[in-house]
Order: sequence, then structure tokens, then C-alpha cells
Amino acid sequence: MYKIMFSAGETSGDMHGANLAKALKNICSDIEMFGFGGPQMEQAGVKLCKNMLDYSVMGFWEVLVNLRKMFKLKDALVAEMKKQKPDILVLIDYPDFNWRLAKEAKKMNIPVFSYIPPSAWAWRKGRAKEVAKIADKIVAIFPFELDVYKKAGADISFVGNPLMDNVKASMSREMAAEFFGIDLKEDNILLLPGSRKQEIANLLEPMLQAAQLIKKERPEIKFFLPVATGIDKKYLEEKINEYGLTVKLCETKTYDLMNCCDFAIATSGTVTLEAALMGLPSIVLYKMSAITYRIAKIFVKIKYFSLPNILVDKQVLPELLQDEVNGENIARLARDLYKDTESAKKVKEELLMVKEKLGSPGVADKTAELILQTVDRFKNEIKG
Repeated sequence: MYKIMFSAGETSGDMHGANLAKALKNICSDIEMFGFGGPQMEQAGVKLCKNMLDYSVMGFWEVLVNLRKMFKLKDALVAEMKKQKPDILVLIDYPDFNWRLAKEAKKMNIPVFSYIPPSAWAWRKGRAKEVAKIADKIVAIFPFELDVYKKAGADISFVGNPLMDNVKASMSREMAAEFFGIDLKEDNILLLPGSRKQEIANLLEPMLQAAQLIKKERPEIKFFLPVATGIDKKYLEEKINEYGLTVKLCETKTYDLMNCCDFAIATSGTVTLEAALMGLPSIVLYKMSAITYRIAKIFVKIKYFSLPNILVDKQVLPELLQDEVNGENIARLARDLYKDTESAKKVKEELLMVKEKLGSPGVADKTAELILQTVDRFKNEIKG
């Protein structure tokens, strides 16, 4: 029997954790899973000690403000570790919290498996050495992460990106258009303000301001917005009404929706990569608190901030950062992505390069096997 403890604190981590849980159960029926995660992991058979929906914060300043709450969470999970004595702790992203938890696991001689390690390639490269000392095995989800960790002495692998298992349409484009009430002859724009309340607070209004300007130029355009798990639909409706817009809120089949739309206005993050894999161009936005931005400017040295651009080391998707994020700039960039433009066709062609960088499907199965191999190796070392 295997006993696996998970820790995932974000919506994307919840999805990846759920896929790992399913893959682990397929490999071994005699398995117990518990820990910190969200509704998808719970549905996949992970018994939640704490729900991530109660702890979703991002940015340096925001984490500081919520420190007491996060320390209490860590203490609760450490107590659970001591009580349940898992065979391994599987960390999924969420680095500022998870690596504090990892240190506690090592004190208890519990092996640590890192899935989606801290982004040492972008900044704080020195922490790759710290991670290498703690993690018994690391699985990266981007090929550009390997070099810095290998140099730090880490046991790291890249077996593909987990989105390759998930990002696909469930019906034909025509069926999806009928399902969502979309006219494929017209331009349809997807608004993706994020899965965190903080992201929505920062980015929804500039998106709606842009939508107003776009609607004046092209009255026939329709807007769609997928509602992320844990986000208050009523709040979204109220904001949309303030701007006098009609935006269809959708709660299911997001990839099918992406397959029908012409481009997205999106917050930077995993969703831009999901959109890219569906062949959907995005105008990528990133905005954080002023304090967080000032700190990031000092330490983070990268040419691009959106994952598709980073993967191909080229600006395939237009990006707007911090004070650049406003309705006028978004609407200006939108003109290059309407379906009747040559620039939109070029962007869609270049998105194929992004897909090539992400490996092949079956990532969850390969990663699950590595988790169990790590447990077995650790048990054999103890016996030896």
C-alpha cells in the first residue's frame, strides 16, 4: 500500500493534482491520498485536510499580508503529516508555501517529490540549489527549466507538459458554436480575467473598458467569459452591467469555447498556454500591486512574461504589463487579431511552435510512475 500526501494551492495545481491522483489509482489500486488541494483533487479521490479555495493569494506583498493565515495552514498540514506518516509528499507548484512544508517533511524523513518546481530559470537561480537539497525527485513541465536545476545537482526530468493530456475539444467546432450560440462568421472574443479574485479585481475592468471600445468599432462582436471555479458569478454580472455590455458567462466546456472564438484577452498564466494549444491567439495582460511590481523589477530578468512567448523565445502574442494595461491599449492590439487580418493568421501559425515544445500526451501517467518509483527507491534505501 502507498500513502501519498499532496500540496497544491492554485486552480491549475488542483487540475494537475487531480490528474496525478487518477493516474496513481490506475497504476495501483491499493493507495491512499490526502492533503491540501481543491475540488478537482477531492473528486479524484484525494481526502482534503484543507481546501485551497480558502487560501488563494499571489504576489510578494499579498503573501506578507496573509502570513498568519498561511502559517496556521502550514502548522495544520505538518500536524497531519506527523499523524498520517505518508510515504511521500508531492508538491505541485505554489512554491512560497510548499517549500516551507517540504523542509518539515525532510525533518520527518519523508521523501519530497516536486511537480512544477520553483521558477529558478526566471529569477533567484540560487534557490535551485536549495530545492535540489530538499527534493528527492523533480519533474519539470517546461524544457527550459532543466538546465538550471541540473547544474544545481537536482534529479530532474521533463516528461512533457500536463496540458497535453487535458487541452482538447470535446465536440466539433460547429457543435460547440451551436451549444454556445456563436456565429462563426462574426468575430467572437473570449475574456479570461483569471481564476483568482485578485486577478479579476486587477484585470476585469480594463478588459470591459476595451470591450466597450471594441463594440463601438465593431457592433456585431460578441464577448464570452468562462467562470472559474470559486468565482462569484453575481460579481461578474454586476461589473459587466456597470459597463453596459452583454457578455455571455459560461461555466462548462471552456476548451470548446476557445475553439469557437477568434482571440482572447487574457491574464498571464496557464490559461494563455491552454489557449495557445487550442490555436487561440491572446492579448496577454499582467498587473500586480505597485509594491510587488517594484520588487519584481529588481529580481526578475526575463524578456517576456507570457508562457507561450517564453517557450519559443519570441513575441508571438502581444503583451501588456502593469501601467500599459488599459482599455485603449487592449482595443488597439485587438485590431490585429480580428479574423480578417493577416496578422491573426500569422499568430495562429506561430502558435504551432508552442505546441511542439510541450512534448506528447500521457504526462500524468509518466509522472505518477515516477512518484511510485521514488517511494520504492526510498523504501529500498532504508532497508539497505
